[in-house]
Amino acid sequence: MLINGIDTDLIVMAIWGVIFAIFVLKLFQSICLVPTKSAYIVERLGKYHSTLDAGFHALIPFLDKVAYIHDLKEETIDVPPQECFSSDEVNVEVDGVIYISVTDPVKASYGITDYRYAAIQLAQTTTRSVIGTLDLDRTFEERDVISAKVVEVLDEAGSMWGIRVHRYEIKNITPPETVKNAMEMQVNAERERRALLAKSEGDKQSKINRSEGVMAETINRSEGEMQRRINEAEGKAQEILTLAKATAESIERLAVVISSEGGQSALRMQLGEQYMKQLDGLSKPDSRIVLPGNLVNFEYWMQSIGLKDDKK
Repeated sequence: MLINGIDTDLIVMAIWGVIFAIFVLKLFQSICLVPTKSAYIVERLGKYHSTLDAGFHALIPFLDKVAYIHDLKEETIDVPPQECFSSDEVNVEVDGVIYISVTDPVKASYGITDYRYAAIQLAQTTTRSVIGTLDLDRTFEERDVISAKVVEVLDEAGSMWGIRVHRYEIKNITPPETVKNAMEMQVNAERERRALLAKSEGDKQSKINRSEGVMAETINRSEGEMQRRINEAEGKAQEILTLAKATAESIERLAVVISSEGGQSALRMQLGEQYMKQLDGLSKPDSRIVLPGNLVNFEYWMQSIGLKDDKK
């Protein structure tokens, strides 16, 4: 049919062709493949209908649509640097990182507009409040306390947002340049003080060790000298005892020999031999013999030593 030179059948066929193409496109779009560790929030006619887990799903064209897509894997969110005041009125700049994951896709979709932005803001405010109760020196030491407090607050709010905060880590705490220079000077002074203290302790210990060594050496020498003298005295005493014992034994044996038969004659003979040996030594040209002035006394002396028999 021609109307004003236009074929209306062709127009109708074109319209139906467009409608069919749109229907086919929507039919393909209704096929939904959800990857692992993901969740799709489906709305039907603008109202929440279901949550699609990993796998193949088919939606009703023109009625169902995927309104929100959530990644269920743990993700990191950087917390931008912010200025905080410590309890001693020092301005420091703090930044960090949050590790969170979605546990309830429905609450994460409808419980809050943007849970990532909300977590960042809550982490910043909590960090400011915690640092405000600490001194500057303690802010560097109490990072675990700050992180634990932020995680506690975020977990409490995250239960309503469908998220879980695993941990919060402070990356940097940056004080002003003037405070940083003062802290560096303080650290250097403390390091020098420790070095001087360690050196003095080392010198003190060295002197103590040296004096103890000298004392030990002196004691050892004195003990050695004492032991040497004791050993010498004991040796001399043992020598005297041995000589005395030998002399006593020789005297006892000599007394036994003299008291036996013929003992006195043998003694006189031995003494005579010794006397003759001495006289023989005096017979040399340079020798001198001294005789007593009174020969009677000389004969008496010979009788006393047994060289002459007074009976003859």
